[in-house]
Amino acid sequence: MKPFRRILLILGLSLLFAAEASAQFKEDAFTQSYNDPADSLRFKKDSTDTLFSFKEYFGGITHKRDARIGTLLAGSSILIGGYQMYNRDYWKLPIIYGGLGAGIGMGINFKNRGMDQEAKWCFAAAGLLYWGTFMDGAINYKRNIPNQPGKATIYSLLLPGLGQIYNGEAWKIPIYWGGLMGSIHFWRTNHKNYTRYRNIYKAASDPDIAYDGPVKAETAQYYRNVFRRYRDYSILATFAFYLLQVIDANVFAYMQDFQVSDDISFRMQPDLFMPDAGFAYSGMSAGPALKFGLTF
Repeated sequence: MKPFRRILLILGLSLLFAAEASAQFKEDAFTQSYNDPADSLRFKKDSTDTLFSFKEYFGGITHKRDARIGTLLAGSSILIGGYQMYNRDYWKLPIIYGGLGAGIGMGINFKNRGMDQEAKWCFAAAGLLYWGTFMDGAINYKRNIPNQPGKATIYSLLLPGLGQIYNGEAWKIPIYWGGLMGSIHFWRTNHKNYTRYRNIYKAASDPDIAYDGPVKAETAQYYRNVFRRYRDYSILATFAFYLLQVIDANVFAYMQDFQVSDDISFRMQPDLFMPDAGFAYSGMSAGPALKFGLTF
């Protein structure tokens, strides 16, 4: 049992050392404020308590207060044109509502007349205009700081890779677009093969159909399940690459102002080890210790 107790003791001390070093690192490295100082005053109640505030949104579009770009995005998804109202681009509202009304109205009309292809084009045009309202609003959203993490995030949500361009990291675009295009390609291919073998299995296993194809029901069932699983993996990969580039744009936009000093130093100083309740029950008491700090 003695070796086992020694291992537990060493593990406990290692965890304490890691926690102490981590706390010291945070204390030394993150004592500066990297956000716009005005944000703490303008968004003091809304920035940390809620993700979306109706008071902030409607106060922003009526120009009674400032609004965050994320709040405007959420609100404008329902009240179309909110971005344009906040940016004082009122002349764009008739174009937006007129275009959306015309696209949806013509699409419904074509749909009722049995012209499905024309209806799809009209609905697609209306959807493109709807997407354009967000892009226009994000582009014209003005702040008095050089880089805006919120804008980089919105850019990547609307168009993958655009947030990386905003952050000055366009070299990442081939990575994310390659991953997205590859995932979508396998998504389509696997879905096509899944549909093919699903139909073969239905025909081969239906007693009312005289099936004489080269693929047996058991074989078709096996490949149907395989390609369905691969299709699901491809879907997950597509959304993973999309989400990853959004997170990348947000994180590296925040890191634009992260200041790293050229003076890298390691500091060691005496300290007093104070065990918490969990260690106190095991018989450990206070004692001398060493405190390590890394400054950069």
